[in-house]
Amino acid sequence: MVQQVTSGIKITVETNFEGTFYKNYKVHFAFGYKVTIENQSKDSVQLNSRHWKILDALNNEEIIEGEGVIGKKPVLKPGESHTYNSGCLLSSPFGAMRGHYNMVNLSKTNQFKVYIPSFKLSAPFALN
Repeated sequence: MVQQVTSGIKITVETNFEGTFYKNYKVHFAFGYKVTIENQSKDSVQLNSRHWKILDALNNEEIIEGEGVIGKKPVLKPGESHTYNSGCLLSSPFGAMRGHYNMVNLSKTNQFKVYIPSFKLSAPFALN
């Protein structure tokens, strides 16, 4: 588990290995992750978009950008949190992800970035 606080917004990420499968004659490694976004600030905030950088051990890099998370743009009042589950596919049993959320402070109407700490993805069978 990794955690980071940016501008009063705490991000916690937990990961798990989901398994391997073949697609288009190529092996893929599936990973799941659970993100909790906790508003520790004094203002209400809304998550508008996300930016992810996904890296695998073969130096493949994928950038994912989009609105909200899992089809939602959650509004978090002070003390509230939002948790969601998602996943990614890698071409190797090891990798990492990092990124940020673009959020808006609803009281001050200013936009700001909340950084998602870098976290590792690793298949247990590949660990030494």
